[in-house]
Amino acid sequence: MVLNSLAIGVFTVDLEGRIAFFNRAAEQITGMSAAQALGRHCHEVFQSTLCEDGCLLQKVMHSGQCQHNLDAVFIRQDGRSVLPVKVSLAPLLDAQGRIIGGVETIQSLHLVQMMERKDSRHHTWEDFIGDSPQVQRIFETLRVVAPSPVTVLIEGPTGTGKDLLANIIHNMSPRRGKPFIKVNCAALPENLLESEMFGYLRGAFTGAGRDKPGRFQLADGGTLFLDEISEMPLSLQAKLLRVLEDMEFYPLGARKTVRVDVRILAACNKPLDQQVRAKLFREDLYYRLNVISVMVPPLQERRQDIPLLIRRFIQRKNVERGTYICRFSQDALDTLLNYAYPGNVREMENILEHACLLCRGDVIGREHLPRDLRLPSPTRPEPREAGGDLDKSHLLAALEAHDWSRQKAALALGIDRTTLWRRMKRLGIQIP
Repeated sequence: MVLNSLAIGVFTVDLEGRIAFFNRAAEQITGMSAAQALGRHCHEVFQSTLCEDGCLLQKVMHSGQCQHNLDAVFIRQDGRSVLPVKVSLAPLLDAQGRIIGGVETIQSLHLVQMMERKDSRHHTWEDFIGDSPQVQRIFETLRVVAPSPVTVLIEGPTGTGKDLLANIIHNMSPRRGKPFIKVNCAALPENLLESEMFGYLRGAFTGAGRDKPGRFQLADGGTLFLDEISEMPLSLQAKLLRVLEDMEFYPLGARKTVRVDVRILAACNKPLDQQVRAKLFREDLYYRLNVISVMVPPLQERRQDIPLLIRRFIQRKNVERGTYICRFSQDALDTLLNYAYPGNVREMENILEHACLLCRGDVIGREHLPRDLRLPSPTRPEPREAGGDLDKSHLLAALEAHDWSRQKAALALGIDRTTLWRRMKRLGIQIP
């Protein structure tokens, strides 16, 4: 009970290297339940960069010498190196002092570092969660584009993470040490937007008692992020186009131009080409912004990422609050995996925040979810498990065809890996 209460992962092995104990924090870090881990060799469950020169835990058991605070990268079951950890290892002794196994502790540095971040200055690719082909294509494009000064247009529905991507692009560019200035074009009134963008001099208008630099000047040397740019008034779009072409402008009340060096990132939740056809957005400005275009798909179109997003959010809340939520009931998981998420990732985070607040144990049940998700709606059918029409023979055929790789089999069947695992468990299919 004491070990299960720790926020640090702990597991023990016998002399043959088979896992004999696996605490709750180890479940959270590895994404594998104790039931799955017990009896397996440690390298099958916790494979890290420390394993490259042989099993260090076996060496510790043979030598009897402890190893403390070793830096390593934990390699997840799907082969992605995504989690930096600190590892300590020690021999496990019986009452007579004989070595009967080994014990290893794991502390996730990524989650600790993530919680220590108070702003967006350190966002990296790992902060945008996703294994789906759509997300991987976005990463492939932006990894090439981020180091250059080119303008990027990020399109996608509300709540998909466009702001986060803009932060990541800035942080992965040579301008990372310079300002990242955001302008929400929909939040500022039309009569204030121009002065906010370009600044003004004292006396430019009634009440202008001092010089005020605009967002372009504040972003000099760095990045200016124009969010909801489709809401910018047409009258201001013409001036913005001139500034983007020449990188100089007149502040209100000024007689001399101000020259700046600014990289432009823009985002909108409406297809900008449709806004152009509707005469709501200037065509010439659209082509000036649309040098590199990235479309962030709604969560409904990348359902493969839902389990990853859920797991990361729960891990973060556990670190924030010192809780130990490690799993969901079957009903709750089915509801979360099959919900449409019209509000995308932002809505998912609100749903999970609600569940974490109401949950007082280590298992989130359906009763902890918001009422709208628990009650059937005439516009939303009852949750049905994806792949529910697949029988045992179909699953076996897919698994055998892909050498029992659950990830590859799930992709071939068009279902989530978590769904495949549940179906295997329900049908009594075991990996040989």
